[in-house]
Amino acid sequence: MSAHPPPDLGTKAGRKAFRHEMRMIAVRPRRWGLWLLTAGALLMILPSALDLHAIFGWSPSLLGIMLIAAALPLLVAAAMLRRRYRRGRLLMPRGE
Repeated sequence: MSAHPPPDLGTKAGRKAFRHEMRMIAVRPRRWGLWLLTAGALLMILPSALDLHAIFGWSPSLLGIMLIAAALPLLVAAAMLRRRYRRGRLLMPRGE
């Protein structure tokens, strides 16, 4: 996985560094997933808020569902990548 030793979670600085390291894993899938999820939720709310019935001939609710459906695999993939990285990082043998 990584050439770094396991993190030192016993100190405040070590925990802070590990949190920062975990935030840097799978940034793009997480970011795109959250943007798509937000856009989908807004499109689900949009028809009732603005009395909008069609966007280029498509129902805003249908577009919102499609965006949310596209966001879910990205968010799941990001969570799986972070879990795999964390497991490899924490279970790394101490002798290496």
